[in-house]
Amino acid sequence: MKKSEIKLMILLDDKNIPKKIEWVSDDPPSNGVKSEAKAFFLSLFDKKSLETIKIDLWSDDLQIGEMDRMVYYSLKGIADTYFKSTKNSTRANDIARFAQYFGEESGILKKESE
Repeated sequence: MKKSEIKLMILLDDKNIPKKIEWVSDDPPSNGVKSEAKAFFLSLFDKKSLETIKIDLWSDDLQIGEMDRMVYYSLKGIADTYFKSTKNSTRANDIARFAQYFGEESGILKKESE
């Protein structure tokens, strides 16, 4: 059995505002090389409570447009993950359609009607 580790390092200012976020993992895509991020969403599904525990952090230099992109790509990823784990294409497509709507409304994507 293999053990793999993912580490997040957060540099905070004196008001506990994230100034710098770095991460590294043993496996791809990091392969042990530390990288910088501007934000992260971490969701863990608790085995006992059957609830999601969330940690969302972003650095003070993250722009609104960058957050829009992060949310768009996260929603697309959730749709893919949901389908891979459940094979429920109806619900996965619902999530993907919302991701498309979000992308269009936030200006990340051109509206299909244009």
